[in-house]
Amino acid sequence: MRIHVNHATVYRYDPPANGAIQILRLTPRSHDGQYVVSWRIDVSESCRLAAHEDAFGNLTHTFAVDGPLTELRVTVEGEVETQDTSGVVRGMVERFPPSLYMRSTDLTEADEAIRAFADDAVAGVNDPLARLHALMAALHERVTYDPDPTHVSTTAKQAFELKRGVCQDFAHIMVASARHLGIPSRYVSGYLVGDGATAGQHAGHQAGHAWAEAYVEGFGWIGFDAANKLCPTETYVRLAVGLDYLGAAPVRGNRYGGGEENLTVAITVDQSSRQVQG
Repeated sequence: MRIHVNHATVYRYDPPANGAIQILRLTPRSHDGQYVVSWRIDVSESCRLAAHEDAFGNLTHTFAVDGPLTELRVTVEGEVETQDTSGVVRGMVERFPPSLYMRSTDLTEADEAIRAFADDAVAGVNDPLARLHALMAALHERVTYDPDPTHVSTTAKQAFELKRGVCQDFAHIMVASARHLGIPSRYVSGYLVGDGATAGQHAGHQAGHAWAEAYVEGFGWIGFDAANKLCPTETYVRLAVGLDYLGAAPVRGNRYGGGEENLTVAITVDQSSRQVQG
């Protein structure tokens, strides 16, 4: 499938800000099952985009702009060719051994309730891959997808207590549960082709998406999208990974000076009308 992505992030400041610094994890890498055909990042203000790789091997860009700023716009547009690999991720840059992804964070800490849930979900299941599928199915059943976004700082514990959340919350709970079971797991940010493209996809699902990946001996890293109860297919575009949301966030930064900040995000992800020439 050839997927077209358009992602616009707009900050408005009133009164104007004195400046801003941003780090972008908005550029996907090519790997088995995902080939980046074209990709472009534009910033509304005149600045230099400095490209580098972060500790996890994600492609990142940083920039700083001086004010006064009333509006700052970051726009991404590109096309990616994808294939269904049943969620298995191969051919990626891996900077760390899987054991690093056993490390808990504030956002992915498993409390007593999550630990009990994970143990119950896999009771009687010994095969590691089967345990992950059982965990994903149980999480999908236990937590309700809520299109009203929770805060970016919502922890796995808080989301599990609420029994509702967005894809970010499902990913955090899945990561916390898998790590409790002794399975290395990490957070993934990316895109998902719009409504109805995937069986079981929630109505009103936003094109910006998040899921978890877990490491299974003999297979490597495998994606698990508990919000949709499936392993990623050709309708997914993988952007970045981290121990949690903070390490894989598509856009993070700070502004200094000024007053209130208003943020709007518009994302469209659909199947490209252009066909691959063979």
